[in-house]
Amino acid sequence: MAIISVTSTSVAVNPLKQSQTVGAVLAFLGLKGIMPLLHGSQGCTALTKAVLVQHFRQAIPLSSTAMTEVATILGGEERVEQAILTLVQRSKPEIIGLCSTGLVETRGDDMGRFVKEIRHRHPELDYLPIVLVSTPDFKGTLQDGFAGAVESIVRKIPQKSSKQDAYRTQITILASSAFTPGDVQEIKEIVTSFGLVPIVVPDLSGVLDGSIEDSSSAITANGTNAAQLRSIGSSVFTLALGDSMRGAAQILEQRFNIPYEIFGELTGLAAVDKFLQALADISGVSVPEKYRRQRRQLQHVMLENHFYFGCKRVSLALEPDLLWSTVAFLRSLGVEIHSAVTTTRFPLLEKLPIPSVTIGDLEDFEQLAVGSDLLITNSHGVAIAQRLKIPLYRQGIPIFDRLDHGQFTKVGYRGTMQLLFDIGNLFLEQETKVKH
Repeated sequence: MAIISVTSTSVAVNPLKQSQTVGAVLAFLGLKGIMPLLHGSQGCTALTKAVLVQHFRQAIPLSSTAMTEVATILGGEERVEQAILTLVQRSKPEIIGLCSTGLVETRGDDMGRFVKEIRHRHPELDYLPIVLVSTPDFKGTLQDGFAGAVESIVRKIPQKSSKQDAYRTQITILASSAFTPGDVQEIKEIVTSFGLVPIVVPDLSGVLDGSIEDSSSAITANGTNAAQLRSIGSSVFTLALGDSMRGAAQILEQRFNIPYEIFGELTGLAAVDKFLQALADISGVSVPEKYRRQRRQLQHVMLENHFYFGCKRVSLALEPDLLWSTVAFLRSLGVEIHSAVTTTRFPLLEKLPIPSVTIGDLEDFEQLAVGSDLLITNSHGVAIAQRLKIPLYRQGIPIFDRLDHGQFTKVGYRGTMQLLFDIGNLFLEQETKVKH
């Protein structure tokens, strides 16, 4: 059991966490035909967009109610209404993801009432799902905003269907912010190989994977569409990937009586074994030979290269879900967790098999990481790695000084091997430098 400590500083000098709005917008981008709309100032929207554009290196659809000083004082309902009507006219979205920001949350705007009254005045919008999520900047993190958006999606859109036969092989996959677009694509391929039909919420694999679309559009061209979201109520099972998806899975269980299972990680031999066994149990199909072979390859790789990892000291600064899965993977290879820093208090943290976890920022991380053999955090850790003269492996958001993050895969047997090679090569490089 890990001891949780919270930094006592009154200000974050070198922040680790990102705003909830970044997480919510990221989740919304996994839906087809959506336009995320931030109710707040243009600056709030610009900062959110900058992080995502920097990380994924592609255009991000995002709109704002552009609150001014006067609108903030008098109230923002008119701004929300005007923004929604303008988006419907110009962009023709299939879904609107409406996020609050710190500005309007501080003022106390009743967003739920806004949407209800706008719908009453404009019955022509009845066809359009408007998914509302509270994402104030002054509390919570990227993971919280992402999870909140997914919970709002599954609470708002899914419907129960009377036609059950067509859904006997359909399962819902709730993928947390810890998974890259490449991860989601690999997960979908694994699930479909068992004859199952996955509905992934959100599905970032066709949106933020660097692919070039045939036509330009102001809304997302791929992702989970509205019809698929409505059909979720008839899925036979829910796979929640990441403990932050537990709330969304429980909503589906309460609304539609759909059983669920939580998978904290899909990286590492034991974790992937458990996932494939669950798919075999749900589908009644044995594990395909393709994955049996990949498992043997991973076993061989782990056996041949474990001595590069044994007794190495690694320090991590990641969001809770990603921290959990990365720690589990490293410990399975004999790595010692030298220090761990995360962004927010989360029930899962106390179950981590390490001495302590610090809720803090990258300044805390720099102090705790002294003496490590490897650092794992986002690209803001580059300066820390240079000062401490310790190699850095980039994980999390943002990563802006590497080119492959959208398609990077760390899940499944194949993704586990890639992660093992990437980190192992850093250790091997350090040993080579010491010898010379």
